[in-house]
Amino acid sequence: MSNRLVGVDVGGTFTDLLYLDRTTGEVNLAKVPTTTDNQAFGVLEALERAGVDLAALDLLVHGTTTTTNALLERKLATTGLITTRGFRDVLELGRRTRPKPYGLTGWFEPLIPRELRQEVPERMEAAGETLVPLDEDAVAAAARALLARGCESVVIHFLHGYRNPEHERRAKRIVAALWPNDYITAGHEILSEYREYERGTAAAVNACVQPILARYLSRLVDELASRSYRRDVLVMRGNGGTVSAPVATSTAVTTVMSGPASGVMAAACTAAGVGFENVITYDMGGTSCDVGLIRDGVPAVSSELEVEYAVPIHVPMVDVHTIGAGGGSIAFVNEAGLLQVGPESAGASPGPICFGRGGERVTITDANLLLGRLNPKTLLSVESPVSLESVAARFDAELGAPLGLDAEEAASAVLRIANDRMAGALRMVSLSRGHDPRDFALFAFGGAGPLHAAELARELGIPRVIVPARPGITNALGCMVADLRHDFVRTINTPLNELGIRTVHETLAEQTRRGREMLARESVQLEAIHVVHSADMQFQGQSHILGIPLETATPSTEELQRRFEHTYWKRFEVELPEIRAVLVNLHTAVLGRRPRIELATLASGSAARRTDPAKRTVRFLDGRQPTPIIRRESLAPGTTLEGPAIIEQLDTTTVLPPEFRAGVDAAGNLIVDVPAR
Repeated sequence: MSNRLVGVDVGGTFTDLLYLDRTTGEVNLAKVPTTTDNQAFGVLEALERAGVDLAALDLLVHGTTTTTNALLERKLATTGLITTRGFRDVLELGRRTRPKPYGLTGWFEPLIPRELRQEVPERMEAAGETLVPLDEDAVAAAARALLARGCESVVIHFLHGYRNPEHERRAKRIVAALWPNDYITAGHEILSEYREYERGTAAAVNACVQPILARYLSRLVDELASRSYRRDVLVMRGNGGTVSAPVATSTAVTTVMSGPASGVMAAACTAAGVGFENVITYDMGGTSCDVGLIRDGVPAVSSELEVEYAVPIHVPMVDVHTIGAGGGSIAFVNEAGLLQVGPESAGASPGPICFGRGGERVTITDANLLLGRLNPKTLLSVESPVSLESVAARFDAELGAPLGLDAEEAASAVLRIANDRMAGALRMVSLSRGHDPRDFALFAFGGAGPLHAAELARELGIPRVIVPARPGITNALGCMVADLRHDFVRTINTPLNELGIRTVHETLAEQTRRGREMLARESVQLEAIHVVHSADMQFQGQSHILGIPLETATPSTEELQRRFEHTYWKRFEVELPEIRAVLVNLHTAVLGRRPRIELATLASGSAARRTDPAKRTVRFLDGRQPTPIIRRESLAPGTTLEGPAIIEQLDTTTVLPPEFRAGVDAAGNLIVDVPAR
């Protein structure tokens, strides 16, 4: 068994690390500023700060924003495309939507420019039969042309390659003989389902970020090896699972949004352990706020992610809604004379004003500090401490004077607007999808989540808030508890009354076999292998699909029909017996269960004790009042609290407003009871 484990997650502002020794129960934490130029430096600094002996370490699991940042910032590898003659513009035409619904505004830049898209003679029919044979000489000529134009990576994407990938496979072999590296992506290997635009975009994203991720992981692995680490490095995926570093490189697109996914996985593990199966996750960090939904202990997974306009990534990912509202979100008076908070962030550098690194624009963190919710003496990553007076002066100058408010009123307004935006995000994953927030608990984590969670829960009528033992490093915990996972999909797109059910059984069996083989190639200790099947279905003529869970790998046609009707009724309360149901896609997830972690152990580690004042005046909705300041480590299981209170610990601060009550459970989680409005 792997006894000494590290989970490390790179966020937009901080890199969080959790070290656990199962044998001794030792727990070490580290939270250091993210090194945006090379994230590996931040990871290495966190390992050093936590005192990790790399030579004795059994396993390191890593969540990275390398691919997400590269995609959002368009800092991509030069990539070429080889596609079917007549279809070079599919990735640019898209779905004929607009960046903004009103007015001819906005812009779209394709991931691969037109001059780097090469066409070759070949054509598969929709049924998978060859219509035009592959011109192999044309493939070789296209590869040479792309190399001459400086391409580092290449995509091979042929029409209907999902139905019959033979042409894509042959083209890949031809290109591989000429290409100077392994950065060759065949569309069917990333996403084997219909819709050429979505499938091609997913493949293009993979090719564009693959060299970037490969270089980063190579540097990290080499640096770890130079410090005597000889074990595996697992990389977090957006689907909530992990894979070995080489596999992560070959399917780089699956690491997009892995950071938010790791937090949701940690929330699911922690909440289920204390009896909460239905949870809304709320992760507020330094740059963004990520919210998700867990029902019956299972995080929602979607294949409909669109990271930005016209960049859909139809690979399975934990369904997380993200907005630009983090501790570093900048507050300002916009052109209309209204107070606006975010989405622009001060980031890790220079950061909020109170970090003392040269930041001059007021942020949500500065507002919490000015209102007494944060302790200026205990802030992380402060280089040159600044006075409250100087922070107040900036609020006066930037917000107070234009709005006719004093500094505290302006700071309070910043928090109200930020909370309103975050409440909207919580409604997006609950009410807008037919879920009543009153049936859920709010799982609050991230460096800033517990500061705002109680007031958000009251706004939405959520009866309880769960604040885990280590809120600020929950994403790192997610890396540590996540299982290995491989996802597969195949398009069937056949009405049920015409379906040969044997095709369904053979497809699910083949996908299961491939998943088990991939797990066997990864040298990671597993307790068990778990397989999950599902289907995408729709009524004939519809555009949108519904995900249908399958209990077995050998469903009957009648069972598919019954499950689809049940799911459709549950979602829309409509019956359409006169319209035929269509089986669109078959999905298989193969999970390698890693040994479980005793989460109560995480509450046993303690930070260095400090001498703090017994009380501090804190401004709540009804004004300032003296508020007890409590160290989280001093709260033993069974402890109860009455608000108001400020609960401080190394990685975050929890605000308990007046009239709220809280207790500490056996695992060290803080369970907050929310009063009715």
